[in-house]
Amino acid sequence: MALPNVSVPMKKKKKPSLMLTFSSAGLLIGGSIAAYWLLTQGQPFDKDLPVGANIIPGDALFTVSLTTDAKQWQKLREFGTKQTQVELDKNLVQLRDRLLTNNGYDFQKDIAPWVGDQVTIAILVPQVAKNPVPKPVATNTNRDATDVQQSMVMVIPIKSLEKAKNILAQPKIPKQGKWINHTYQGITIKQNKGQAGEDFSAALIDKRFLVISDSLKATKRAIDAYKAKTSLATIGGFAENFPKIANYQPFAQFYVNVPTAAKIAATSPNRRLPAQVLAQLQNNQGLAGTITLESEGIRLKGVSWLNPNSRRVLAVENKAGKMQNRLPAETLMMLSGGNLQRFWTDYVLTSQGNPLSPISPEQLRSGVKSFTTLDLEQDLLSWMKGEFSLSVIPSITKEGSLENFRAGLVFMIQVSDRQAAEASLNQLDDAMRNQYQFQIQPGTIAGKPVVKWIGPLGTLTATHGWLDGDVAFLVIGAPITDKIVPKPNTQLAITLPFQQTVPTQPNPTNGQFYLDVERTVRNLPPSTLNFNQQTWLAATRSIGVTSAVSDNRSNRYDIFIVLKKAGN
Repeated sequence: MALPNVSVPMKKKKKPSLMLTFSSAGLLIGGSIAAYWLLTQGQPFDKDLPVGANIIPGDALFTVSLTTDAKQWQKLREFGTKQTQVELDKNLVQLRDRLLTNNGYDFQKDIAPWVGDQVTIAILVPQVAKNPVPKPVATNTNRDATDVQQSMVMVIPIKSLEKAKNILAQPKIPKQGKWINHTYQGITIKQNKGQAGEDFSAALIDKRFLVISDSLKATKRAIDAYKAKTSLATIGGFAENFPKIANYQPFAQFYVNVPTAAKIAATSPNRRLPAQVLAQLQNNQGLAGTITLESEGIRLKGVSWLNPNSRRVLAVENKAGKMQNRLPAETLMMLSGGNLQRFWTDYVLTSQGNPLSPISPEQLRSGVKSFTTLDLEQDLLSWMKGEFSLSVIPSITKEGSLENFRAGLVFMIQVSDRQAAEASLNQLDDAMRNQYQFQIQPGTIAGKPVVKWIGPLGTLTATHGWLDGDVAFLVIGAPITDKIVPKPNTQLAITLPFQQTVPTQPNPTNGQFYLDVERTVRNLPPSTLNFNQQTWLAATRSIGVTSAVSDNRSNRYDIFIVLKKAGN
């Protein structure tokens, strides 16, 4: 990696948590959060697979491949704000120091002359022993037990073996400890044991890849994976799905092993996953993405796929993409999907009893029942089988005044049974009248009949009605119904920000997401976000997502993040 020249005070610090370092890097790369290297010269692996896919063990928790092109790193540093540039530099310095500087290496001098187009970093979790030895209970309760168990492997492709010979034949003399040679499966491993808890080892594989690690065991596992063909390249679904998101000279590619991540989450002492949730997550195998830098921001092409042995299959139903034509240009946020009933069913599968879920299905069911007397699934979702959207539309009475900023929450649904829908809406009106003393008043907007909910204090609280015969809407909050009935003066779909942000692929789609970050954050009260959230969101203009069911075992996602530019 061509890391920027960043000046940082050199002082002895506690070794950073591996998960902390990489979770920060993951958020950084994702926009606010594997690689693609053209394998030529008759090499036997698919050119669309990441560098080191035939070396990284197949049970790796997480991999990320990063470009070594200095121009791309410089382009990344042009995005964002001065504050985000500082955060980026801090994460890059931690990564550089851990793998290179602390072991006496300088990237530009020692690595750049011979390295390939990208390098791959992998996080490995310890293998479970057949007869594990009981470990003593940790006395430091503030320390995550997984910190000391995970190890890191870096695979560096060698573009010029001649230029790499010196560093391979005569490695740097370590500041502490000494080099020890091991031979494992016919491959020489150079190991240096430094301070307590610190380990560094390197091995040359097939004269094409230099594998370095912070654990001798991890290096041996990489050699085992290469020799026994149990690497990422051979696990179910990996080689079939990665080519779907391949791109020429990407900035990065990543892969997440979903079952392994779920197992780690299941052992969390504070928020354990129930057995049924863990079983559902085991149906999923991988999540992968390719990140490219464009003139206005960062694009991520993603794919997720099911475990090949899973009995679960996906319904290939991509029928979304129209709701943005029903919303006005000033819309701040839109989330749409192709089938709300199916969306709910899929959500319940992995969320019921899951403490990590944003909304508990059980609580939502009981909340709807107690608030409206309606059964969520029988009375509502039974006729919600069409495209839906949830949007936020502002109503600002005085330009630039936060005090007068109001917004309406708009729900739209293309119903599959209008008669059943009307019966449920009548029940809803009765509940609001009888339980909460609302006035239920019929009215018209632009010649269209609507029903208004007037609160006990005489305030218009909500409005519902119909668009185009089979599309029902409910507006809660600010009175913005006239912006969508009978239709917007200017549609969100034709605005430049929406078109520049929301990806047009995959097409057809089963859902989209749009968020005007700049205008939304500007109108939020300062106390809504913490400092880190404010820092990253301040660098972002807008976010767009388009998704689709690729086939009965995989989903595709395209994400584009429009960023501000802070310059060099």
